[in-house]
Amino acid sequence: MLEEKRDMYIRSIRIRKEELPSYSEYPFSLPAVRELDEIRLHPKVTFFVGENGTGKSTLLEAIAVAIGFNPEGGTKNFNFSTQDSHSDLHRYLTVIRSPKKPRDGFFLRAESFYNFSTNVDVLGIIDSYGGKSLHHQSHGEAFFATFMNRFMGRGIYILDEPEAALSPTRQMAMISRIHDLVGLDSQFIIATHSPIIMAYPDATIMHFSEEGIAVIAYEETEHFRVTREFLMNRKRMLEILME
Repeated sequence: MLEEKRDMYIRSIRIRKEELPSYSEYPFSLPAVRELDEIRLHPKVTFFVGENGTGKSTLLEAIAVAIGFNPEGGTKNFNFSTQDSHSDLHRYLTVIRSPKKPRDGFFLRAESFYNFSTNVDVLGIIDSYGGKSLHHQSHGEAFFATFMNRFMGRGIYILDEPEAALSPTRQMAMISRIHDLVGLDSQFIIATHSPIIMAYPDATIMHFSEEGIAVIAYEETEHFRVTREFLMNRKRMLEILME
């Protein structure tokens, strides 16, 4: 349920369907896009969850680009490009903002993090990321260092599958850091498969499927149900999987 007492930087996202070129072309053919009219974001944390290929990262990227972030990640001041692979979906989104303006912002995505790290070195701004080149750390360490050092608060933060580089312990530490940043007046939109990260309690979980997008409870997510079933019945599940 949305918290009405706290305003957010982004209130909702609408798609201008009358302008879409075709429902038969990607990404407009995705059910999450085809069935989308408007989604209201939580003032603190909104999760995009669902199976691979349902459009979570596609919509997340489009939102990031629509509000001014580089498609490959970073702050709004980053403009590097190694491969122009993002869709045109952002051109058809209307972002409903509040009068409140963020002071900080970041688009963090796992798949282009190496290129982002190179750009940090080129720009000579490693002090903002913990004082050590991100390339001189493991992928997980560099990812976590960015999250811990560069995110300053009072910002809009968009994260695409942050768990890809993080151990379960670091994922739990990420929950703590998210909570700290929410307390510093920040808003998050996160696409994730991690049942640990999406357990953050003060959030809205949006499930992407072949039917479109629907708000669900944490315990209703496939990520929670499958993980719980596997851990509680590990031997039997392995027997079934390896028959």
